[in-house]
Amino acid sequence: MFINGAITALVTPMKKDSSIDYESLKNLINHQISNGINGIVAVGTTGESATIDFEDHIKLIEFFVKVIDNRVPIIAGTGANSTEEALTLTKAAESIGADAALLVSPYYNKPPQEGIIQHHLKIADEANIPQILYNVPSRTASFIEPSTVSKLAKHENIIGIKDATGDMKNLDDLKRLCLKEVNSNNFYFYSGDDFTSLEFLKLGGHGTISVSSNVAPKIVSEICECFKSDLKKAELLDRKLRDLNKNLFSESNPIPVKWALHKIGLIDQGIRLPLVELSEEFKEPLEKCLIELDLI
Repeated sequence: MFINGAITALVTPMKKDSSIDYESLKNLINHQISNGINGIVAVGTTGESATIDFEDHIKLIEFFVKVIDNRVPIIAGTGANSTEEALTLTKAAESIGADAALLVSPYYNKPPQEGIIQHHLKIADEANIPQILYNVPSRTASFIEPSTVSKLAKHENIIGIKDATGDMKNLDDLKRLCLKEVNSNNFYFYSGDDFTSLEFLKLGGHGTISVSSNVAPKIVSEICECFKSDLKKAELLDRKLRDLNKNLFSESNPIPVKWALHKIGLIDQGIRLPLVELSEEFKEPLEKCLIELDLI
């Protein structure tokens, strides 16, 4: 299975009382697809997976599958630091009909590389759905080493990695160690860092799983679409997003992106504790970006 191009790690819209706003979510999904997005991640980090309870997590994946209705691939965020919990969520995503699952490296308990290998192999052995590894050590304190990725890439159900390190040397190591699987079209690389996503694509990446595309899906889609045929245009569009990319990470994701979407008028102000509304000092710079991009 090959998912490429611009993939949005979508927020989970909430009302002011922090309940999930399914009507806004439906509108957001349709807005993303109408603006050229190639795939959508449901209930990932940007979707506040850390504060979504188990029942709502599954209900959200079901809702995504129903609304998307095979128009673009849906990647369900099913990672957890408990292997059994991640396995249960991944099996649920499989049974619901998600196209793939995104599994973050086990966080907080800081397993050794052998623990990471066994964690992912157990899930890949028992859940028959394409799985994408997610390496984001800035949030997990758990780094998936390239040599570990190369071992996991041999499993038929592990089809790629989302690399949020922003380190192109890491990508070089991944390409070298996973060369056989990549050349066989069995393993794919996805950027998880909006700041460096175009560079990642230029160096052999297959797509980007983006936060910024929540706000600017058309621009992110165009970058992924044209970087091979018209690099100058892609670089120009990427420069247009530099300030937005910066300001969407002024505080912990998804605080800024949810504020931006509210400012645009696409969602309410809800966000779940311990996350809170964007600090006043960061609102003006982010609002300026939205104005410059003609989004408000």
